[in-house]
Amino acid sequence: MKLRRGFKKEAHDISREIRCELKLALTDPLDPWLLANYLEIPISTLSFMKNDAPFAAYHFSKVDTTAFSAVTVFYGYNRKIIHNDSHHDGRQASNIAHELSHALLHHLPTPALDDRGSRNWNQTVEDEASWLGGALLVSEEAALMIVRNKLSLSEAAQRY
Repeated sequence: MKLRRGFKKEAHDISREIRCELKLALTDPLDPWLLANYLEIPISTLSFMKNDAPFAAYHFSKVDTTAFSAVTVFYGYNRKIIHNDSHHDGRQASNIAHELSHALLHHLPTPALDDRGSRNWNQTVEDEASWLGGALLVSEEAALMIVRNKLSLSEAAQRY
């Protein structure tokens, strides 16, 4: 993952700003559903879509659960996140934090498919959202606290 110079610092600064706005300590866990509510970005689940898209809901929640994590859907300037609620809680939090990161970074919407039906994919944009998503879930300060307190991986995962 190659990120532009200064991006990691920018991501950690955004994570700190968000925690401050949500009145969280820098080492507090961040609930992505709370952040989505604060940003006024509605979240819907794949299972909620079962009446509108029964094949997709079934396929991505029962057959190939790794093929779909989350997506941001646009209607004009309004965003909505749809995520795969068949994933475990930690994965759902990560998926939502990733999608919220696109919003916080002001990434522009793009069509899901190109003119040949292939998936549009911007690796730089996805890498930025992945990095910021992680920084939102586990701040720099929290990572240092985890190391200083010698928390096990399972203890850190449980908390964050």
